[in-house]
Amino acid sequence: MEISATVTHSPGHHRAVVRTGSAEHELGVAPKSAGGGSATNGGEFLMLALATCFCNDLYREAARLGLELEGVQVEALAEFAGVGLAASDVRYRASVKSSAAPEAIARLLRETDAVAEVHNTLRKGVPVQWLGA
Repeated sequence: MEISATVTHSPGHHRAVVRTGSAEHELGVAPKSAGGGSATNGGEFLMLALATCFCNDLYREAARLGLELEGVQVEALAEFAGVGLAASDVRYRASVKSSAAPEAIARLLRETDAVAEVHNTLRKGVPVQWLGA
């Protein structure tokens, strides 16, 4: 399954579209108030990708384990030291509201950490290829 994101920007127009397979939808992303591009930077989107991935995967894995979740909160953080430098100290925390036993929640968190795709992509250090114009 291919997943893609496309950003199209021109003065007065900013459009962000994501697609998984044939399912496509637009995200509401504001343009910068001055200059070109998005008001949300790539580092913020990277942290959002980590948080979203873990949140979604918690619900998927909870269903697999037969656990009911009443709510989830995930926060992802990283340090960016400067222009052109990779993120460092990438970390996240998650909390789950559930009537399940604490041991079951601990298992859910461990197993979700092991299978979270975006997390595993960063952990693996997958090369990024420039395809040109």
